[in-house]
Amino acid sequence: MDFQGIHDRLRAIGAPGLLGVDEPRAPDPADKKDKGRAGDPFVLVDPQLLVDFLRVCRDDERLRFELLADLSATDPAKDDEHLWVNVQLLSLRHRHRLAVKCLLPKAAPRMPSTVPAHRSSQWHERECAEMFGITFEGHPDPRNMLLPDDWVGYPLRKDYEFPKEYHGISCE
Repeated sequence: MDFQGIHDRLRAIGAPGLLGVDEPRAPDPADKKDKGRAGDPFVLVDPQLLVDFLRVCRDDERLRFELLADLSATDPAKDDEHLWVNVQLLSLRHRHRLAVKCLLPKAAPRMPSTVPAHRSSQWHERECAEMFGITFEGHPDPRNMLLPDDWVGYPLRKDYEFPKEYHGISCE
C-alpha cells in the first residue's frame, strides 16, 4: 500500500490523534524563501494519543504495522518552540512503511510512553529522554543509559551549551 492508501485507511477507521499529513513538495518559484520539502511523507499525530494510534496501526488487518523500527527526536532549530518525536513503523506482512511525527513543546516535553503498544520502543525512549529531555510518562525503566546520572542538560538540543569540564576532566 502506498502512502496515500495508508492515509486513506487511517481516516476511514478513525485513527485516534491523526492531525494531518505532510508530503514532499517542490519549492514555490514565486516565493524565494520557500525551499520546498524533501524526504518521506509523514502523518502528524497528537502526542497524547500516539499510543492509541500505534495500537490501531498495529492491529488493523489492512495496515498491520507490527514493528516499531525507530523512535527518535529532532530539535529543528535553537529558537523553535517545539521538538519533533519521529516514529518509523514497518509492516513485514504487507511490506509498507509509515513515518509518524508528533510535536512537543520544548518548555514541557511530556508524552505517554509508547511501550504499551510496542515494547521495542523502550531503549529509544530512554535515549530521547537523555538527549532531548523528553519525559515519557509511564515508561517502565526511565534510568539513564548513555549519560551519567548527574549530567546537566540535553546534548542533542540546539540550545545546549557543552560544558567546559566534567568532574575535573576537560571536555574541550
